[in-house]
Amino acid sequence: MNQPLLSIIIPAHNEEKRLPPTLEQVFAFVAKQNYEAEVLVVENGSTDQTYELAQSYTLQHKNLRVLRADGRGKGLAVQYGMLEARGQYRLMCDADLSMPIEETAKFLSSDTPEFDIAIASREAPGAARYDEPAFRHIGGRMINLLIRLLILPGLQDTQCGFKCFRGEVADDLFERQTLMGWSFDIELLFIARRHGYKIIEIPIDWYYRSESKVNALRDAVRMIEDIFRIHRNARRGIYDANRP
Repeated sequence: MNQPLLSIIIPAHNEEKRLPPTLEQVFAFVAKQNYEAEVLVVENGSTDQTYELAQSYTLQHKNLRVLRADGRGKGLAVQYGMLEARGQYRLMCDADLSMPIEETAKFLSSDTPEFDIAIASREAPGAARYDEPAFRHIGGRMINLLIRLLILPGLQDTQCGFKCFRGEVADDLFERQTLMGWSFDIELLFIARRHGYKIIEIPIDWYYRSESKVNALRDAVRMIEDIFRIHRNARRGIYDANRP
């Protein structure tokens, strides 16, 4: 395969139920495009048949790669996939497809401003949320307010699980990543700003999935701890060192 225009990276931890319909939708979308694309499923720490199930799809789809990351953490899985991917653009994509995969076209549209990182945003003008309980929306906005106050002013939706990176930007940022858990997105965006990369937010349609693995209170506490860790790393110059 020539260098694909797009790599779609799907982190997968215990996703044997959600992964089959997700892969069917992703490959149906890819088949309709006039560019080359690859799909990478990165399994890490599953106790079910996620890895074996994903492997079975490689018999049907030559542009699918299934990777296995040692250790736990969504950040670890995304990092592994991003650094293994070859696409000119690399999209991290949650296995629940709360953002329909067809929304990917917005990231690559000729009408989209040039970017280094494009964040799928549930808050940008023109975005739409569907079926989300009020308490989840309010909780999410409170978390985002903390993020804006403590580390990333101006970004309205840092935690949506769909983000697109230019390939060379992904290589730089993910080599610098130190957090492997839930807050890895915040760290990457902080590093990106520190290095002058252009970040934009793209309005999307987003559907609430009741089986979400997010725990608002637990994850908010971890996030605040991680934000202080990011600031400490920055003071120590960890994010400014030359990459190996």
